[in-house]
Amino acid sequence: MTMNTLQPGMADDPRPVPPEAPQPNECCESGCDPCVYDCYAEEMRQYRQQLAQWLQRHPEAAA
Repeated sequence: MTMNTLQPGMADDPRPVPPEAPQPNECCESGCDPCVYDCYAEEMRQYRQQLAQWLQRHPEAAA
């Protein structure tokens, strides 16, 4: 019996997906801490970091 070994690639390392931006009605504008926009900004920071790391692993996708 032979095992099927797959080379790591995009199929088993999918591109990160950006977070959804908050809808205009999601912020109550009362100064919540954290605000939905603060949470979104943090999610975007993490997404950009994950995307940069993914692009290093998949330089062919940068084109």
